[in-house]
Amino acid sequence: MSITDLLNNAPTEEPERQYYFIKEAAKIVAKREEELGRKLTCCVVTFGCQMNARDSEKLLGVLKEIGYEETTDENADFVIYNTCTVRENANNKVYGHLGILHGYKKKNKNMMIGLCGCMMQEPTVIEHLQNNYKFVDLIFGTHNLYKFAELFTTALLNKKGMIIDIWKDTDKIVENLPISRKFPFKSGVNISFGCNNFCTYCIVPYVRGRERSRKPEDIVNEIKALVADGVVEIMLLGQNVNSYGVGLEEKVTFAELLKMVNDIEGLERIRFMTPHPKDLSDDLIEAMATLPKVCKHMHLPLQSGSSEILKKMNRRYTKEHYLGLVEKLRARIPDVAITTDIIVGFPGETEEDFLETMDVVDKVHYDSAFTFIYSKRTGTPAATMDNQVPEDVIKDRFDRLLALVQKHGHEKVKSLEGTVQKVLVEEVNEQDSSLVSGKLENNTTVHFPGDASLIGKIVEVKLNCCKGFYFIGEKI
Repeated sequence: MSITDLLNNAPTEEPERQYYFIKEAAKIVAKREEELGRKLTCCVVTFGCQMNARDSEKLLGVLKEIGYEETTDENADFVIYNTCTVRENANNKVYGHLGILHGYKKKNKNMMIGLCGCMMQEPTVIEHLQNNYKFVDLIFGTHNLYKFAELFTTALLNKKGMIIDIWKDTDKIVENLPISRKFPFKSGVNISFGCNNFCTYCIVPYVRGRERSRKPEDIVNEIKALVADGVVEIMLLGQNVNSYGVGLEEKVTFAELLKMVNDIEGLERIRFMTPHPKDLSDDLIEAMATLPKVCKHMHLPLQSGSSEILKKMNRRYTKEHYLGLVEKLRARIPDVAITTDIIVGFPGETEEDFLETMDVVDKVHYDSAFTFIYSKRTGTPAATMDNQVPEDVIKDRFDRLLALVQKHGHEKVKSLEGTVQKVLVEEVNEQDSSLVSGKLENNTTVHFPGDASLIGKIVEVKLNCCKGFYFIGEKI
């Protein structure tokens, strides 16, 4: 069948349209396998955040339905890179990997290469790929990921080089497409897509589009299906989960959504990523305090402790407001674990600004923190700001911050030594097969004697020995 005939015969409604293309692609793949006398393999490589990891599970789900066999070897029949573009060096990493794939493709004339994700939303990237990487077969972005089956089928039949399908934005959310989960016992679940915050250092709103929320009943139904399939822990995903409800006909808050999810029978743990301090409500704090399945762990990105720098970042909160939120959290949930993100060296950051950040770290005593050196990101307002901070100054500040974060983090972890805590067992330890490894509610890692039969179970473990930022324990 020609591409034209395929498109003309396809249903117009989603997701039926994508299942039609999955069926047609499966016929093509089966024929190729018969000709080659072997199964065709696929490799999905993920760069970046939890949102990308979840998107990659959707890509893999479609490919498995078509008939591909998953492999981690990039010398496969179909390789797709799900790209990140938060930092410019992430782009260079993808270009480097593409050079390796070109060598593989020269030896395997059946090989196909795809690129998707945030990096593909940049016009300069597309132009560079067209000029320098003509061997790539398929390129699409973040807004039309649900069309993967259609785009891939078109690429299978295409004889005229690179297929590019990039959308500037969308308000469309397509449900009930295939997904292949990495873990049988835990899963991410998207509750919203896109971002409306426009922090001046961040490219995400430009590549992920404006914020739009999934219907609560669709989220609940997806989680119920996951639980029926053995999932005990879910991570609710959004660029800003606190502002959940944007675009819904009937307003539902994130706190209300948590209550709905908490009521799902068989689910044991609920996490979420990422909240924004400006939208952290008293209702959400109350939901965390009272809902038994919600992990008492709040990731609350600070970015800077200086109100002046926060204003330049367009974060829309002050140092005082942030510390007030921490005070509320600890008053209502005394054992809450608080983690954060911090950027060092934002344009115009003075030593006094940096000391304000150190002051917040000293006051909050974070359980852990992701610390970043500011990376100029072309396409963001911050990239053109004056007063870029010298690299040697940034390095000195970063080292001082890291030392303080690690000091407090070690103290917070060690405070649990000798206690009995619930651990979700995730895997057999890679270094010692007599041990299994899992996570506490606060996301701290624990290793203890056990075998693969414990994977996916929540068990009580005595935390015998703190080893810096993880524990050695014993099952009770």
